[in-house]
Amino acid sequence: MLSLIPNLSGSRTLRVLCIGAHCDDVEIGCGGTVRSLQKRGHDVIIDWALLSGDELRMAESRKAMAMLVKPKARGELVFGDFIDGRFPAEYLRIKEFFESLKRLPRPDIIFCHERDDRHQDHRIVNEMVWNTFRDHIVLEYEIPKWDGGLSQPNVYVPVSVKDAETKVKALLQAHRSQVQRDWFTAETFMALLRLRGIECRSESGLAEAFHGRKIRFSGF
Repeated sequence: MLSLIPNLSGSRTLRVLCIGAHCDDVEIGCGGTVRSLQKRGHDVIIDWALLSGDELRMAESRKAMAMLVKPKARGELVFGDFIDGRFPAEYLRIKEFFESLKRLPRPDIIFCHERDDRHQDHRIVNEMVWNTFRDHIVLEYEIPKWDGGLSQPNVYVPVSVKDAETKVKALLQAHRSQVQRDWFTAETFMALLRLRGIECRSESGLAEAFHGRKIRFSGF
């Protein structure tokens, strides 16, 4: 297995931008990786951008971010006001929202939804990421759902048992409005972590996985 680390000059801070259509997507898709990135030698600042959610769900996201991102690594948490399930009808405004994200410090890595996700809101987010950010490492995360759609990722991030447990704890304790959903369980989240851990032979047996469609290797 090859390990990919962004080429940072000197002691420059690693900037990470996590983008989700809904208020729990970032935690589900890359919560463990967010924890792992904070243990690197470089300093890291993590920004989140979420496109939809009412006041309750926004409060839940703030709590989840506080549980997953240490204060010194905590960047901005930006919310849009788009209606869940109606993103295609809001195409122009969503494009304007993404253009506004350029005011944030330039990210080294962007995490977003996978291109072929079967949720239309997720696909719109992916399209906007690639349309707006054209010279970045983009890693597309996966979201389990009733209509399936999980495919074969090609980028893996091993996750420690502690970080996996912290991720699941943040999901279940912060996003209380979602726990009545039959799929929103610790078993669901740990099962996917375990499956991806097997596929990359993670030392802990756990991992998150992503689709990396364009990754350039340089400096050889």
